[in-house]
Amino acid sequence: MTDATFAELDALPTEELRERAFAKAREKRDLAFFWSVFKHLPDSDEAAVLDGAPNTVGPTVDEAVALWRELTGHSYGDQEPLLRAAFIDYLQK
Repeated sequence: MTDATFAELDALPTEELRERAFAKAREKRDLAFFWSVFKHLPDSDEAAVLDGAPNTVGPTVDEAVALWRELTGHSYGDQEPLLRAAFIDYLQK
């Protein structure tokens, strides 16, 4: 959906935007995008627990987001407008 207009994307629910943006980022192996999103999730520090092993990267981004959403009642909180904008911007690139 690279040709979608802002209005078309903005009409989608946040979760749909996240799924599409994550699919695109996975395809491009764009770790920087995932990290920028993850840093803006409420309580992201609590969801990104490492097990202490030297080569551990921690949970995958999808697992971390799923865990965070499970623990917080499926809400993006005050960060939703920022995250929606980030998803839309990424999808339009």
